[in-house]
Amino acid sequence: MVKLSVVVPFFNVQTYAPDTLRSLRANARDDFEFILVDDCSTDGTPEILQRAEHDLPGAALVRHETNGGLATARNTGIDAARGEYLTFLDGDDWLAPGHYARLLAAMEDLGCDFVRTDHVQCTGRTRTVHRVPHGRRGVVMSPRDAILPASRSTSVDYAFAWAGMYHRRLVDRGLLHFTDGLRTAEDRPWIWRLHREAESFAALGTLGVFYRRGVSSSLTQIGDVRQLDFIRAFDQVVEETAKDPDADRLLPKAVRTYCAIISHHLGSIERFEPAVARKLRTMSTAALRRMPQDFLRDALDSMDTERAVRLRRLRRRPAAASAAPGVAA
Repeated sequence: MVKLSVVVPFFNVQTYAPDTLRSLRANARDDFEFILVDDCSTDGTPEILQRAEHDLPGAALVRHETNGGLATARNTGIDAARGEYLTFLDGDDWLAPGHYARLLAAMEDLGCDFVRTDHVQCTGRTRTVHRVPHGRRGVVMSPRDAILPASRSTSVDYAFAWAGMYHRRLVDRGLLHFTDGLRTAEDRPWIWRLHREAESFAALGTLGVFYRRGVSSSLTQIGDVRQLDFIRAFDQVVEETAKDPDADRLLPKAVRTYCAIISHHLGSIERFEPAVARKLRTMSTAALRRMPQDFLRDALDSMDTERAVRLRRLRRRPAAASAAPGVAA
């Protein structure tokens, strides 16, 4: 029986894939499988993965005929997974030896639906530890209780899918798949759904995932139109949360986070191509108008002056016919 399935999408990461695969080899076990999803790479990645299929114990290679993006590639891996537990890794990140065995042992001991873990962010030679923004460690709790308060960072703001492990019952309940086609912010609707609908989780201080930042091919570094998928992602968060029985309690957090992300992108708008920057302003204006207006006013009142002024100015812009449809106020 397969105990753990590790889903690893790859797209044009020939420089980093060998490190990723070596770290997987240092985590291999007879009851682990590694589902390597080649998302239609056009560099040397396919050849590297083809060799890994034979060299890495438990490896299975799946190839996309067309590039679908990270969310779709993860879904392909989830559909192929046979394990009792699942986790994720990106094709340019890496692991400490034995990390998955330690994480699995902790999760089995706790018996919860999912766990979230700290990670190490690597930017060049700089290493920074990032903690799950949840104070209690190793204690099983209700995920819903970890969404709030709206005024500070909580577990739903720590959206990295690879910083955790998940029981198969979440797949069976339809909670672990991502929104197909999202090119960025794909973790946001996903983490909100987990916290609204799963029954139990725990935060762990287990360090073992090394997240590589500053990769030139990463969408976080590219200012093209794919970055604007964050609007579709957060529209989904707000729309789904609005249907929750606790909507009045949870929506302030969803709306405030959405506003903070819009402000973040506007604050670094110079990194976008000019046409994309214009589209960002237009789509963001429409997004603000789609949000529940009472919650939006409260969110703006609670933010610092710089961000609040930026968003209020944007909100006053004339409506554009090209604005994307979404959540009604």
